Amino acid sequence: QVQLVESGGGLVQPGGSLRLSCTVSGISFSDYAMGWYRQTPGKQRELVAKITASGTTAYADYVKGRFTISRDNAKKMVYLQMNSLEPEDTAVYYCQIWMTIYWGQGTQVTVSS
Repeated sequence: QVQLVESGGGLVQPGGSLRLSCTVSGISFSDYAMGWYRQTPGKQRELVAKITASGTTAYADYVKGRFTISRDNAKKMVYLQMNSLEPEDTAVYYCQIWMTIYWGQGTQVTVSS
């Protein structure tokens, strides 16, 4: 079956960095675009970044220049490098196989001093 497993979240100080990873199984990974989303309590899940099957990327305005999405098709993994983190980036981060019902379980990112 299709599975997505995120890792790499944690507690980081403002200005710090984290790299999230998402391992995908059960699909032909290289054929699919992937997305990273985030959600805070009481708010809708929002798109952070997307990467197409061919590697084209797109970002939400509030992370442009700070976050980088990438993928490794051989490892069936997608990454989110997050730099210059701000308290407002605190959220649960999820990866998704683009425009499908398949999501990971989420990983908590907390930015706080």
